[in-house]
Amino acid sequence: MSDQIEDQAAGLRRMVNPEPVRVIAVTGGKGGVGKTNISVNLGVAMAEMGRRVMLLDADLGLANIDVMLGLHPEFDLSHVMRGERRLEEILVTGPHGMKVVPGASGVQKMAELSTAQHVGLINAFSELANDVDVLLIDTAAGISDQVVSFSRAAQEVVVVVCDEPASITDAYAIIKLLNREHGVSRFRVLANMVRTVQEGRDLYNKMCRVTDRYLDAMLSYMGSIPYDEQLRKAVKAQRPVVDGFPRSKAAQAFKNLAKKADTWPLPTGVSGDLQFFVERLIQFSSQYGESAR
Repeated sequence: MSDQIEDQAAGLRRMVNPEPVRVIAVTGGKGGVGKTNISVNLGVAMAEMGRRVMLLDADLGLANIDVMLGLHPEFDLSHVMRGERRLEEILVTGPHGMKVVPGASGVQKMAELSTAQHVGLINAFSELANDVDVLLIDTAAGISDQVVSFSRAAQEVVVVVCDEPASITDAYAIIKLLNREHGVSRFRVLANMVRTVQEGRDLYNKMCRVTDRYLDAMLSYMGSIPYDEQLRKAVKAQRPVVDGFPRSKAAQAFKNLAKKADTWPLPTGVSGDLQFFVERLIQFSSQYGESAR
């Protein structure tokens, strides 16, 4: 990271002393596991609890959180990166006051941003540092440099898995990559679309048997989301199930998961600052971009 970025970041930390922000990356290794649905509903459930939630659509190739929530943003993250808008100007408000950062479909890779764009991104997030309790990051499908960078920079990595061989294989692949190549040692496993509570536990145990044998990683079971037709209806209606069908089994599961996530330890010191997260994101993006060439 350049001296200019480091000087800018140091200045920002001297100017503000925000409360720690819980930064959670939601990933899955493949598409179709319900990752975005989980990000949206977990965010809404935490906002309903009174937490100030910001949901970042980090799928820079196929952003779709705004579609899922029936929102119509005029601007997105690419306008912030180009210096045309401030972050607060592109935010759209979802249910229960949750703030959504619209993704920038087709934007250039994070590793290819200029120094000025890096500084602008750090500035943008640090301006809102005092207004956020939880930053949820909905990563893209697959194992791209962007997925790795966002996951590595976050404090918590939630890996979504469902009962399909491809899902289990790809979930293990992202855990293996983050663990062996990037030093991430803790992961939280969330089983989605399960028919029974035991099915979720069985999926977690399958993951543990493989990771315990081959990786130096610690997995913990976050819980499960049941298969629920009400959730499908909510998706069609462009509403989170937590808001549209609050008494459904899926909604109750999301609310329980939100309460659990709210008890996770908060970071201490500068590692809990939002601008520190963005600095790490930029640093890791640059490193990964160099090594991938």
